[in-house]
Amino acid sequence: MLANLRQLFRYRALISSLVARELKARYRGSVLGFFWSFVNPLLLLVIYTVVFTVVLPGVHPPELEPYAVFMFCGILPWTWFSSSLLESSNVLVAGGNLIKKVLFPAEVLPIVTVLAGLVHFCLGLPILAAFLIYYRVPVTPTDLLWLPLIVAIQLVLTVGLALLVSALTVHFRDVRDLLANLLTLWFFATPIIYPITQAPERVRRLLNLNPFTHLVIAYQEVLFKSGPFMQSNRLLAVGAASLVVLLFGYFVFDRLRDTLAEEV
Repeated sequence: MLANLRQLFRYRALISSLVARELKARYRGSVLGFFWSFVNPLLLLVIYTVVFTVVLPGVHPPELEPYAVFMFCGILPWTWFSSSLLESSNVLVAGGNLIKKVLFPAEVLPIVTVLAGLVHFCLGLPILAAFLIYYRVPVTPTDLLWLPLIVAIQLVLTVGLALLVSALTVHFRDVRDLLANLLTLWFFATPIIYPITQAPERVRRLLNLNPFTHLVIAYQEVLFKSGPFMQSNRLLAVGAASLVVLLFGYFVFDRLRDTLAEEV
C-alpha cells in the first residue's frame, strides 16, 4: 500500500492535466465560462448579506457582524468538502472506461475531484477578502500564516474520505444517497451558521468530536476574528487524525482495487 501511495507522485502530470480538463468541462458551453468560479461565491455572499441584513436582522450576536461574512468563512471550505465527497462517490462509476484500462491508476480520479474543488475554493477566497476589506473586518497578518496549514489539513482529510467513499460506492451504490443525508447532518453539526459558544455545554462536547468543527473555527479565527490564534493544538491534532484517515482510506481503496473494474 505504501509503495502505491508513493507512486502517486509519479502521476502528478496526469493529475494536473485531469484537473484542468475537469475545470474546463464544468463550464464548457456557458457564456461566462471560468468566470463563474468568481461569480458563484460572489452571488452566494450577496444573498447571505441581503437575507441577514434585510429579512432576518438581529437574529445573531452583534459581535458576529457582518454575519454573512462570518458564515461565509465556514461555508466556503464546507462547499469544497461536501461537493468533493459527493462527486467522488460517483467518480469511479462515471469513469469506468478509464479504470478498466490496466495501467490507469484509479485513485487518481477521486484525487482530481478534490483538487478541482480546491481550485474553486481558492478562487472564492479573493471574493471573501474583498468583503472583509469592504466591511473593515480586522485580520491579523500573523494569523494568516496559519491559512496554508489549515487548507493542507482539510485537503488531506478530504482526499482520505474521497478515496474511501469512491471505492465503497462502486460496491454499494446506496452510499451516495446515504452520504447526501449524512452531509446534511454533518453541516448542522459543524459551527458554520452559529458560533460554537451558543451551543449548550453537552452539545458542545459532541461538536468537539467533529474534526471539521476545528477546521471551521480555525478558518473563522484566521479570517474573521481578531486576536491571537487559539486553535493551534486542536488543529495539529486534526492534522494527525487526517493523516490516519488518509492512510485508512487508501488502505480500503487498495484492498478493493482489483474488483473496481468488474463492478463498474
